[in-house]
Amino acid sequence: MPISQEAEPLRLDRSFFDDPDARYRELRVDRPVVRAVGPNGLPFWMITRYADARAALNDARLSKDARRLPDLLARTDGGPSARVLADSLAQHMLNADPPDHTRLRKLVGRAFTMRAIAGLRPRIEQIASELADAMDAAAPDVDLLDTFAFPLPMTVICEVLGVPQDRREEFRAWSNTLLSGESGERHAAAAASMGRFLTDLVADKAANPGEDMLSEIVRASEDGDSLSPAETTAMAFLLLVAGHETTVNLIGNGMLALLRDPGQRARLQQDPDLVPNAVEEFLRYDGPINLATIRFTTEPVEYAGTTIPADQFVLVSLLGANRDPERYPDADRLDVGRDVSGHLAFGYGIHHCVGAPLARLEGEIAFRTLLARFPDMRLAEEPGPHRTSTLIHGLTGLPVRIGAR
Repeated sequence: MPISQEAEPLRLDRSFFDDPDARYRELRVDRPVVRAVGPNGLPFWMITRYADARAALNDARLSKDARRLPDLLARTDGGPSARVLADSLAQHMLNADPPDHTRLRKLVGRAFTMRAIAGLRPRIEQIASELADAMDAAAPDVDLLDTFAFPLPMTVICEVLGVPQDRREEFRAWSNTLLSGESGERHAAAAASMGRFLTDLVADKAANPGEDMLSEIVRASEDGDSLSPAETTAMAFLLLVAGHETTVNLIGNGMLALLRDPGQRARLQQDPDLVPNAVEEFLRYDGPINLATIRFTTEPVEYAGTTIPADQFVLVSLLGANRDPERYPDADRLDVGRDVSGHLAFGYGIHHCVGAPLARLEGEIAFRTLLARFPDMRLAEEPGPHRTSTLIHGLTGLPVRIGAR
C-alpha cells in the first residue's frame, strides 16, 4: 500500500495535549497511522487503534536499540539535547532489543521481585497517611500534585533505590525538563546534570552498598554477567523516572476523573474493595503515558493499510488505544467496575513495564487513603494545563479543597 499522502504532518501543539482524546477519536477513524511532529520538532509516525497498537508494541521489526538512536536523531534534526540524552542515559532495557534486553531485564529482575514489592505495603501506607496528615494541616486549599501525588511515589522510589532525600526536589526538576516537549540548552543541561548525579550515585553504591534495590542491581550478576557502570546508570535513570512519573499522573489523572464524576466516586466510597479494579480503569481511561517510548522501523512495515518506510520513528498511542471503542465499549465513559483486562497503559510484550506492580500498589494505597480521609474533596478551581510531553500525560497542577475552614 502507498505511504499516506497528507500534505502536512499532524503537529502536536497545546490544543493536542490539553485534549488528546478528541484528536484520537478523529484519527482512529480517518488516519489511524499518521505522520506527526512533536513539540521538539522530531518527526515520527503515530499509531492510534488498539489492535494496531498492541501488535506494534510487540513487533520485532520496530526496534528500540539505543545504539542507533544518535545517528537516527541526527538525520531527523532531533536536536543536540536529544542526542545527549540518547548517548548518556539510554542504555537501559527499555531501549534494547533481544538478546541485550533479555540480559538486562533478567539482571534487574533479581532485585525487582513481586515479593520485594509486596513487602513495601506497610511503608507506603505510612507515607500516604503522613502526607494526608500534612494535607489536612494545610486545609482548606492544597495542590494535590504537590502535596500528595508527587511526594508519595518519589519518596517510595527514592527509598527503594537509596537516593539521598536532599536531592529529590532537584531530581524532580531535571525529570520534568527531560520529559517535557522542549529541546535546547535547558534540556541538554538537565540531561547532563542527571547523568552526573546518577553516575556518582551508582559509584557510591558500588563502593558503599546498602540494603536498597540500586545496591542490589549494582551487585546483580547471572552466569558471570553483570551490568556495566554505564548500564547501571541508565537503569537507575529508567527506574527513578518511571518509578515516580507514572504514579504521580495515575493519582492526579484518576482523582480528577473522580472529582468530575461524583457517581463513580460514591461507588468507590461505598465499596472500597473496587479500588484495585478502579486503578486499572484509571490507567485505561486517562493513563499517565500518552505515546509509548520511541521505536524505529528496521524495514518497511504496514499498519492499517499504510506503509511506514525503514528507519522511521514510530510512537504508539497508549491513550488512543485504550479509548478505542472497538476494544472497550462506551470507551469514553469512566466505569470503575468495568472489565478492563488487556489495557495497554503499561505497554505490552517484552517491554511491559517492570515497575507495574509497584505503580499498582501505590495507586491502590493512594486512592484508598484519599477517599477515606477526604470524602468531600472537590476542585478548588480548574486544574492547571496538561504537560506538553509526548510521553507523559499529566497535569501541571490540581488545586483541591479538602475542608471548610
